[in-house]
Amino acid sequence: MVLKLLVAFLALTFVFCPALQPPEKKPNIILILADDMGYSDIGCYGSEIQTPNLNEMAKNGLRMPQFYNASRCCPTRASLLTGLFQHQAGVGDMVNTRQQPAYQGYLNQHCVTIAEALKPAGYKTYMAGKWHVGTKPEGWPVKRGFDRYFGLIDGASSYFGKDPYRPNQKLTIALDDQEYTPEKGYYATNAFADHAIEFIGQTPKDQPFFLYMAFTAPHWPLHALPEDIAKYRGAYQKGWDKLREERFQRMKAMGILAKNSSLSPRDASIPAWDSLSEAEKKDWEDKMAVYAAMIDRMDQNIGRIRQKLKEMGQDQNTVILFLSDNGASHENIGTGNFLPAIYESSKKTSSDPTSFTAYGKRGANLSNTPFRFYKHWEYEGGTATPFVAYGPSIVKPGKIDQRPAHIIDVMTTCLDLAGATYPKTYKGNVITPAEGVSLVPVFRGTTWKGHDALYFEHEGNRAVRQGDWKLVSEFPSNRWELYNLKTDRTELQDLSAKEPQRVKAMAALYDVWAQRAGVIPFAELTKAKGE
Repeated sequence: MVLKLLVAFLALTFVFCPALQPPEKKPNIILILADDMGYSDIGCYGSEIQTPNLNEMAKNGLRMPQFYNASRCCPTRASLLTGLFQHQAGVGDMVNTRQQPAYQGYLNQHCVTIAEALKPAGYKTYMAGKWHVGTKPEGWPVKRGFDRYFGLIDGASSYFGKDPYRPNQKLTIALDDQEYTPEKGYYATNAFADHAIEFIGQTPKDQPFFLYMAFTAPHWPLHALPEDIAKYRGAYQKGWDKLREERFQRMKAMGILAKNSSLSPRDASIPAWDSLSEAEKKDWEDKMAVYAAMIDRMDQNIGRIRQKLKEMGQDQNTVILFLSDNGASHENIGTGNFLPAIYESSKKTSSDPTSFTAYGKRGANLSNTPFRFYKHWEYEGGTATPFVAYGPSIVKPGKIDQRPAHIIDVMTTCLDLAGATYPKTYKGNVITPAEGVSLVPVFRGTTWKGHDALYFEHEGNRAVRQGDWKLVSEFPSNRWELYNLKTDRTELQDLSAKEPQRVKAMAALYDVWAQRAGVIPFAELTKAKGE
């Protein structure tokens, strides 16, 4: 009798004592980054583009409409991967080689990537897509913590191969640590997802994995598959004025924007839609059909990755994060830094697979609804990204959280999810402390401390956000403007003249951060190199 009671007691102790519970299974983590995609370009953020997979993830997950990137491709990637501000990681500007450590143009040895930090916690680590934080083989993904890699080492390329588009340029597609030559039928968005699916399928059953899925879509050139373009023929006949208004109204109805929000005026350099000739209208409609098709195909491949998770029985134990690396791109293909043949290709119809085109400000102004400005600037149009977090076992479903967060938070979040420790040293190097705050409490709907302030700098463009207030300046004027984002998210009412003390205090915050992060005033930086 005594023995039976003892056995029963021990059984109950095992059930109710947390210390004796078997450890929770670590979640898989997938980080998906779109390239040059505007704020309102997916359905769950107001777009007419068909993104059913992202929409379903948003419906059953979390959206954070006030999430920020670093306003440009490689700075964002450096910051996202390391949990540091881009200057601290060595990519304060682009991949331009400079002598200043904060601007050396590739990840330094005083940072670790998410992959490097997760491996000691037992994770398999994979990457597919665009790297763009170091072109030399010693700085490729497989040398920065990733077990497998397939993708474009550089910043942009034809979606049908790797042809250079600038003089003396070498573009590299790599599989692990070897250069890869695309075969017939290659389309980058599909190829990246093909390898990502292959990689995660190789994961042992008892191991969690981390996948960094860095699509190049929808970065120029505008290259899409015919069957995807066909979906959007005629979809843009209304023109940018009506489409911006329609997106804006949907965003307010969804709760992405406050009901009292204002739509920014059409960019002053863009004419009214009704003033265009029929040929101009057709050209823009064609560009937008191809652009939309690129995002559509990216969403299809996100669906393929999710289907693979289901087949593996891992769909309930995977957290997926989605965002864009900067605001929509205003860039055009011109004679400047492009090869003559590329410039000639830019004159072709966008749906011609031999073309090499971009949609410029006219497309970007729609993509960035409701904001002003674009990629490169620190206004909301440059730095605000649509953010979606999805994970059935971790992320509370159906919520829109308007608190500001930043790409520096992703590293800390991944380590928190994995129960991993951020290293103080790595391979004999002292590691710069991480800057972010874990988003896991936001995912679970519990108390979150957030940030005291967030900071931004790119090529002399600057900003600091503190609470609802944002201080921002444009290079080379360098004049501080002040906005209350709670009442003016689209930055239309400059309050700097009415709030001089707030401007002074926030500017002082920025100066302290800039010195700590290693920011060099852009005029000094370019003068030092003779640019």
